[in-house]
Amino acid sequence: MSKLETPPAAVAVDLAVLTIRERSLHVLVVERATPPYRGRFALPGGFLEDGEDLDQAAYRELAEETSLDAAWLRVRQLHSYGAPDRDPRGRVVSVCYVALMPDLPMPVAGGDARAAHWLPVRDLLDTEAKLAFDHHRLLTDAVEHAREALTSTTLATAFCPPEFTIGQLRDVYEIVWGIRLDPANFHRKVTGVPGFLIATGGKSSETGGRPAALYRAGPVTRLHPAILREQTA
Repeated sequence: MSKLETPPAAVAVDLAVLTIRERSLHVLVVERATPPYRGRFALPGGFLEDGEDLDQAAYRELAEETSLDAAWLRVRQLHSYGAPDRDPRGRVVSVCYVALMPDLPMPVAGGDARAAHWLPVRDLLDTEAKLAFDHHRLLTDAVEHAREALTSTTLATAFCPPEFTIGQLRDVYEIVWGIRLDPANFHRKVTGVPGFLIATGGKSSETGGRPAALYRAGPVTRLHPAILREQTA
C-alpha cells in the first residue's frame, strides 16, 4: 500500500443518554428496524454524513431517532471505538457521546429506529447480547463515566428538588453508583465539602420520622475533596 492510500473505513456516532427514572438508572435505546441486528436494542446513532462534523452528526442522529435535542442535553464526547470486527457491515469507527441529565421526556422514534425507550441500565448490562454491535461496552463505559462524574462534580444536585435533604441526595448517589451507602458517613462527607451544599435553615415536612434539615446546591461545580465510592452493604 502506498503512502497515499488508506484502508476504507466509515465514521459513526453513538449516544449514551442516561437519566434517573422510577428510582433506577435508565438509558435511552432504540429498537433497530433494519439489518444488521434488526429488532435488537442499540444506542441511538448513525453514520457521519458529507459536510458534517462529529457534533453535528450526533445532534442529527439523536433528533432523527428519538426526537430529543442533544444541544439541550449537553452531550460530551466520551471515547472512540475502532475494533475491526465491531460492525458486520465493514470497518466502522464510532465516537461515543454521553450525557447524564434529569427530567428527560419520553422519546419518539424516527429514522431507522422502530421504537425508542428508556430502559433500566442493569437490565441491559446483565447480558451482553441484549445490545447490538459493541454497545454493551459503550454503555458500560458511559455508566462508569457518569459514576465518576458524581465523585468529582456537583451533578447529583441536579436530580434533587430546589431544597432537598441529605437522604434525597444520597438516593441519587446510590442509584447511579448502584451501591448502598452508610448514611452517617455520607452526611459527613457531603457536608464537609466547601461550597457543595448550603443549609437553608428549614426542615422537611415528610411524615413518619423526625424532620430532616433542608439544603440547596452551593456555588461550586467541582468537589474538593471528591466523594469517593465506598460500598457499605
